[in-house]
Amino acid sequence: MFKLLFAFTVLILSSNASVQDFCVADLKGPESPAGYSCKSVTKVTVNDFVFSGLSAAGNTSNIIKASVSPAFAAQFPGLNGLGLSAARLDLAPGGVVPFHTHPGASEVLLVVQGSITAAFVSSANTVYLKTIKKGELMVFPQGLLHFQVNAVGFNSVAYVFFSSSNPGLQITDFALFANDLSTKLVEATTFLDEAQIKKLKGVLGGTG
Repeated sequence: MFKLLFAFTVLILSSNASVQDFCVADLKGPESPAGYSCKSVTKVTVNDFVFSGLSAAGNTSNIIKASVSPAFAAQFPGLNGLGLSAARLDLAPGGVVPFHTHPGASEVLLVVQGSITAAFVSSANTVYLKTIKKGELMVFPQGLLHFQVNAVGFNSVAYVFFSSSNPGLQITDFALFANDLSTKLVEATTFLDEAQIKKLKGVLGGTG
C-alpha cells in the first residue's frame, strides 16, 4: 500500500512539474483559436500582469451611446491562456448594447454606477429580464443572445467578466445590416420590409 501511494505521489509531482505557471501573450505573433503563443519567460515583467485600461470612462458619442473597453489577451497579455478576461461598460442616458452573443465565453455583469436593464434569451426563446442596480450581478450563459440598456437618466457603468481570454463578439444588428448581403435575402430571412432594411443598412453602413 505504501509503495502504491509513493508511486502515485511521484506521478502527481511529475505531472505538475511539466505545467507552465503562465503563458503571457506574444503579441508580435498571430492569434489562433487557442490564443497567442507564449512570450519568452525571460522577457516577462510584472507589467504583463497589470492593466489600467478600465480606469477611464469610454467614449459614448456614437449611435448606441455606449462604450465597451476590453481587457482581453490582446490588451492584457498576462490573461493569455488563463480562461478569463474583463471589460468596462459605459452607458450614457439612452445607451444600449444591442442583442449580441459571445460564442467563446459566459459573462458576468457587475453594475458599479446607475442601473442597467439586461436580459438573455434561452434556446427555448424564454426571456430572462431584470433591471440590475449598483452592486448587483447578472450572468449570461455562453453563446446566448443578450443585451444591456441604461435604465436611468445619467451614465451607468458596469464591469464585465468573461470565462475566456478572448470571448468573441457578434452583434445581431450589425450581422444583419452592416454587411453586403442583398436586401432581398435579408427581407426573406427576417420578414422585415424592404424600406426598413434599406434604412437600417444606411444607418449601420451596409450595402446590397
